[in-house]
Amino acid sequence: MSKPLLRFAPSPNGRLHLGHALSALVTWTAAKTWGGTALLRIEDIDINRCKPEFTEAIVEDLHWLGLSWPEPVMIQSERFEVYAEAANRLRQRDLIYPCFCTRAEIAAHADATDPDGAPIYPGTCKHLSNAERIERFERGDPVQFRLHTDLAIEEAGMLTYTVIGPTLTDRPQIRYARPQRWGDVVLQRKDIGTSYHLSVVVDDAAQGITHITRGRDMEAATDIHVLLQMLLGYATPIYYFHRLLLDDDGQKLSKSKNSQTLADLRSEGWTADDVKRAVGF
Repeated sequence: MSKPLLRFAPSPNGRLHLGHALSALVTWTAAKTWGGTALLRIEDIDINRCKPEFTEAIVEDLHWLGLSWPEPVMIQSERFEVYAEAANRLRQRDLIYPCFCTRAEIAAHADATDPDGAPIYPGTCKHLSNAERIERFERGDPVQFRLHTDLAIEEAGMLTYTVIGPTLTDRPQIRYARPQRWGDVVLQRKDIGTSYHLSVVVDDAAQGITHITRGRDMEAATDIHVLLQMLLGYATPIYYFHRLLLDDDGQKLSKSKNSQTLADLRSEGWTADDVKRAVGF
């Protein structure tokens, strides 16, 4: 039986903060607890926001925390052709379709929201005829490609996955996935030709990831990932969902809210041990 293989996969669109430190420490602690190895992956598909200097800063921060990983590090921006190939496998089975709707159009017609609170796509473009699609393509309308979730679920059948928790030593439990609550998610964005959902599933399979630790805010999204794993013939990893760090207003720490970074704390005299204590390690 192979040893557990985990990954920490930050996006280099800003400096790491305490929330990232928690996620990284959970990943490396889980790897040690389960007798496995933790990898570093750089998830930089959002090429307009991700910068090389932030990748360098991530490596610096993780080394400062005392963490190490095998080389080479997988870089997602080097793998767009791989993601396109995976999408084409789904396209050949009519499991994805082109969508020409804008966000405003979707918001105006949506009558439900997904687990993240975003409008669920109402299916406007799902039933366009081939002639209508060709006309839109020839006109050069911006297009993204969505998963036909109902057809995908029909093909995949009942979906389950294994969860460990709330502690790293708890017995695994089986959970049912409910991807239908997300509607027809985008798998290929207009700007980059892939998406978080597609790329993370493809890369976890490519690296042979057996166990995934992620924050509880990503728990619901796992349903979509389990569905994609089944459709693409990938093994489904075992999941562990960890607690989140919240600010004084009860909101998750985030780069967009300018949460204090590890570099800020380091400049104020914090040590790596101070950070570990602050996040509960």
